[in-house]
Amino acid sequence: QLQLVESGGGLVQPGGSLRLSCAASGATLDYYAIGWFRQAPGKEREGVSCISSSDGRSFYADSVKGRFTISRDNAKNTVYLEMNSLKPEDTSVYYCAADRRASRAFAACQLRGGHRYFDIWGQGTLVTVSS
Repeated sequence: QLQLVESGGGLVQPGGSLRLSCAASGATLDYYAIGWFRQAPGKEREGVSCISSSDGRSFYADSVKGRFTISRDNAKNTVYLEMNSLKPEDTSVYYCAADRRASRAFAACQLRGGHRYFDIWGQGTLVTVSS
């Protein structure tokens, strides 16, 4: 049974950087699409970035394009989200998620409500961007 644990969140000033990690155990991530989602209080969960299982295709929400980079290290069974030029509006709980139905999940990441296509979730890590 795949389990995911996020880390790397914290308090950072506007313009700063953080790197989130999503470490997997119980199974290899090789065959899973992985997504990073975020949810702020009172708001819907939104897809931030996703990476496909095989060819490394990635998706970024318009709000983070050019600032965030998703990557996966299959040897370490870990997915990362490098976040640069952080803004106060990036403040949120960030979750990583995985799904073995990789093509469907990766395609859904780009859609509103796409988080419903991911069935394995971490516990979340809080990112606060504030001066």
